[in-house]
Amino acid sequence: MPKQVLIFSLSYYPNFIGGAEIAIKEIANRIPPDEIAFTMITLRYEADAPEEEIIGNIRVYRVGKGKKNLSYSSSFAAEFYFHKILFVPQAALKALSLHKKIHFDGAWAMMTYMLFPLVLMRLRGVRIPYALTLQEGDPFERVFERWRIRLFSPLLFYGIRHAAVVQVISHFLGTWARKCGYKGILEVIPNGIPLKEFSHPYSSHEILAKKRELEKKEGEVYLVTTSRLVHKNAVDDVIRALALLPEHIFFIIYGIGPDEEMLRSLAKGYAVESRVKFMNQIAHADLPLALVICDIFIRPSRSEGMGNSFIEAMALGLPVIATQEGGIADFLFDEKRNPEKETTGWAVDVDSPQHIADAVSNILNTPEKVLRVTNNAKKMVQEKYDWKYIGETIHTMIFNQLL
Repeated sequence: MPKQVLIFSLSYYPNFIGGAEIAIKEIANRIPPDEIAFTMITLRYEADAPEEEIIGNIRVYRVGKGKKNLSYSSSFAAEFYFHKILFVPQAALKALSLHKKIHFDGAWAMMTYMLFPLVLMRLRGVRIPYALTLQEGDPFERVFERWRIRLFSPLLFYGIRHAAVVQVISHFLGTWARKCGYKGILEVIPNGIPLKEFSHPYSSHEILAKKRELEKKEGEVYLVTTSRLVHKNAVDDVIRALALLPEHIFFIIYGIGPDEEMLRSLAKGYAVESRVKFMNQIAHADLPLALVICDIFIRPSRSEGMGNSFIEAMALGLPVIATQEGGIADFLFDEKRNPEKETTGWAVDVDSPQHIADAVSNILNTPEKVLRVTNNAKKMVQEKYDWKYIGETIHTMIFNQLL
């Protein structure tokens, strides 16, 4: 009989996904269902989403009423926040009901706030062992010390302390667990990428067609980011840097978020609006081709748990400009700042458009260095960040210890 594991995740496939949801799918689909049977409780975002369905190796239950015609961007709006608050008691009640039938052997909380339903279950006397995965990209203060969270943060600290095992996707997030009082098993296992998808060779016809779609002309240089448009991702700093760079350099933005209007206004204020292209959200399957026709990947994050987007860009051979905030320091090594390591990218200071402009110029003027650095980065990704390897590691180091 397979072991029964309950997953708590605020969102899931098919429509409302990010790095955490991709991680769940990639990991669960690599564990034989005769070893572990996964059940998930998640929030119903769309009113017409099924209450129960099987997605890959996971039986998914959705709680809440959802909203009609909900867009991805609307799911982050303040008016939908109430649905997310209600998810906690609804998920706990659903879990208690399912536990009577399934008798879960363990649970898995994907990100910090998914501890809330588990803590409520413990208060009701159901104390199954659980794993916690820390994937947060926001600063510690935002996750634990906002006014609407601070009242409930003792429950989060309680949940962290009582986890059977904690997996973090970077050494930076490992310090969070210890700061919250966790003294148990801590495993640093990063997210991976689907290496085949990000190593796929595209034909000249496909590349040319994509360039035409974006109206990219000969001699133009495209900086590109895949980012939620929020303060932490510092898209605004790239726009400011663009004003310091020649006019043949453009900035392509794949992503949406609450800062979009502010960023459009900023581009207009710096007189670079014709060189900034807002491309909206892009399907993950379409991402490799969208990136490969660009020249430099950039996200000068103010905070970052890890950042799969950097790894994806490295796998495709793009030079990467980033800060070394949070988990980025685990894989982006700069020639001057990390002389003891093989260089994998260009590091810049936080909130420094001039540093960004200098890094872009360095990349454009040193093609031999770019080839060496991008080869180093690609080799690192192939050796350490393939989901096949990551999935096997999590199976062994997390679930075998949990169950």
